[in-house]
Amino acid sequence: MIRTICEDENNKKGVAPYFQQHIVGGLFFLMVLLSIIFLLYLVLSWMWDDNRLPLSRMVLEGDLNHVTVGDIQHAFNKLESIGTFMSQDIKVLQDIISSIPWVSHAAIRKQWPDTIKIFLIEHNVEAIWNEDVLLSTKGDFFNADITQLKGKLVRLHGPKGSSQEVLDIYYKITPFLKSLGLKIHSIGLDERRAWHLILDNGIRLELGKKSLSKRINRFLRLYTNLGTDTSQNISYVDLRYDTGAAIGWFSKQTSVEVSRR
Repeated sequence: MIRTICEDENNKKGVAPYFQQHIVGGLFFLMVLLSIIFLLYLVLSWMWDDNRLPLSRMVLEGDLNHVTVGDIQHAFNKLESIGTFMSQDIKVLQDIISSIPWVSHAAIRKQWPDTIKIFLIEHNVEAIWNEDVLLSTKGDFFNADITQLKGKLVRLHGPKGSSQEVLDIYYKITPFLKSLGLKIHSIGLDERRAWHLILDNGIRLELGKKSLSKRINRFLRLYTNLGTDTSQNISYVDLRYDTGAAIGWFSKQTSVEVSRR
């Protein structure tokens, strides 16, 4: 019995230091963990501070003819703050830059510690639509300053929702006319679905609603047969016939109908 009591007392004496040792180790680990969390909090607070790591440099890249650094800065001025390297959301910057009229695509990324790198693709303008907006080669509308345009652009007209159809017809007809050195000044589709176009030499073509390719070919044969000198006096050619065309002349000449053989 005496042995048993001594053994129990010895066991208790061995257990106490064991638990004490682990409690001390646990407290030390907890203090280290809390210190790491506190330090992390301090670092993040420092990095997210508006006065720390501000985005102050901008690199603009891309084959740009219309968008300028001033346009980008003006767009950024719409934001309350440009933010810091850590706090600024790239999606916000991308949306604000994409609102610039000439921008077709914008790719933006941040570069440590204070730089925004911007790569832009501009719209490739194809035509002026209904005299007030621009139309890209992809058929997208965009509102940009028409006075910035260099060279002449074809004028396309049509009812709402017909822009891609008119653009496709423009692409289809252009090669036919190019064979004789002719260019389209404007092409339109009216509410009755009838087509008409004006060439760069002033001749107006009435094409009607169907068989556009055949009627363009008929005009080209007629134009060739008349010769360049005579063709200069043509005001309009009405091709809305199955086998012929009506020609309107400038000055004192009257309209005549030319039969097809």
